[in-house]
Amino acid sequence: MTDERTPEDVDADNLASGDAELRHLDRAQLPQAAGALLDAGSRLALVACHEDENDFRIVYSFVGTTAVLRADLCVTVPRDDAWIPSLAERSLPAGNFERGIRDLYGVVPRNHPQPHRLVRHGHWPRGWYPMLRANAVVPEFEPDTESFPFVPVEGPGVYEIAVGPIHAGIIEPGHFRFSVVGETIVRMEARQWYLHRGVEKVFEGKTAAEGVLLAEQISGDTAVGHSLAFVMAVEQAAGIEVSEPDRLLRALLLELERLYNHVTDLGSLANDVGFGIIDAHALGLREQLLRINKTITGHRLLRGALSVGGTRVISLPDAADLVRISAAMAELVGITLGHAIVRGRFTGTARLSNAHATMIGTLGYVARASGIDTDARNEHPFVNLGEVFHVVTEEGGDVLARYTVRAREVEVSTAIAVDLLHRLQGHTGSAFRVNPAQAGTGLALVEAWRGTATHRVELAADGTLARVKVVDPSFLNWPALPDALSETIVPDFPLANKSFNLSYAGNDL
Repeated sequence: MTDERTPEDVDADNLASGDAELRHLDRAQLPQAAGALLDAGSRLALVACHEDENDFRIVYSFVGTTAVLRADLCVTVPRDDAWIPSLAERSLPAGNFERGIRDLYGVVPRNHPQPHRLVRHGHWPRGWYPMLRANAVVPEFEPDTESFPFVPVEGPGVYEIAVGPIHAGIIEPGHFRFSVVGETIVRMEARQWYLHRGVEKVFEGKTAAEGVLLAEQISGDTAVGHSLAFVMAVEQAAGIEVSEPDRLLRALLLELERLYNHVTDLGSLANDVGFGIIDAHALGLREQLLRINKTITGHRLLRGALSVGGTRVISLPDAADLVRISAAMAELVGITLGHAIVRGRFTGTARLSNAHATMIGTLGYVARASGIDTDARNEHPFVNLGEVFHVVTEEGGDVLARYTVRAREVEVSTAIAVDLLHRLQGHTGSAFRVNPAQAGTGLALVEAWRGTATHRVELAADGTLARVKVVDPSFLNWPALPDALSETIVPDFPLANKSFNLSYAGNDL
């Protein structure tokens, strides 16, 4: 059979696969090599630490808009001299990745500008690093004698407001410390990792099939995004091909997940400025989408459809239902933005500039609302979405822009879903499932509804999971929230926070 793909198709396959030559460096070479990739336009997608027999192996995965910008840098350090040169001065995401590695493995980022703990709170035992194989038994925790070093803000009229970690709603814990003059926020600092679950440790030793079930639960509202990134990484590691109809089904599930979450947020944002009637109607539309989800996979959050090597659903949705719900949401958006008070509250609130969004390394609708044209469906496609797909961006960087990006993405996702249903022609997938039985490494990037979810998988010789590194887009977007809140008034914090709607669970792995 001849290969009828165009060069563009082949390039898209290369981007989706995550293929990259692994470049082994010593510590002295790392800053220059990483800096060259960043200067060329790559971004640091993840940093993964591996505990090998006698050493630590740290892998830096860089990705970009073309296959040329894809690279993996690897540094091996001895256990008795476990340190790496910090890249935090060149890359803000690198700084947080490095602090996480220090807390979980004990590998020290030398010359880091923020050397204090990130994941382990003050009551975590000193010298105990939970990702190490020798530390499987959890010791007694200590009193919190190492308080988080909040930066004090002083001056006439400055006072502090502490929010959390326990909140009024049913959400996970996080602490926000506001320094305020009058009602204006001068500075906000966030403290997280109150519910660190050790997800990456739990992956180790599991079969790929068991890993899918865990990936679905990394962040409950991103079951498709994370499980798809996981199975694609495993498939690349094991050299498993997936049929185009099954890949089309995966794309459909991804858009259905985007739809119900965006509809929810559009209602919630209206509710946060007192327009509760819009939220009530949006929740009705969300419920309709969740019931449609149940008919597709048997689960309201679309769990259970993805497997390594295949995709299988119970039934396909009716395109007319999706079009109807999308039209109803568009009507609610029109009413919301047509209300002068609501639009006034959205406009200019919690502005995140393009320059700051770029420097921080934001992803998803947060980045696109600040004018950054980034979307893994475009940069790392696993299937051709055709002419109905385009990346939605806005320039304002405020609540209005983040609201508008979501609203426009509902329209785009609906168009994609309808087109995919036409192309599927009733195909409900294959029951094909593979258990890998070989060693290998894979990296996958998937545009989940909040932004790009990244999974890097290393398989052991028997095909079980030796190491899984997960990066939820919220890990990269959380540092942008304090930046956007500067000069925002305290009463607008719930609105600003919801416009970001970041995942605690995805961040606090």
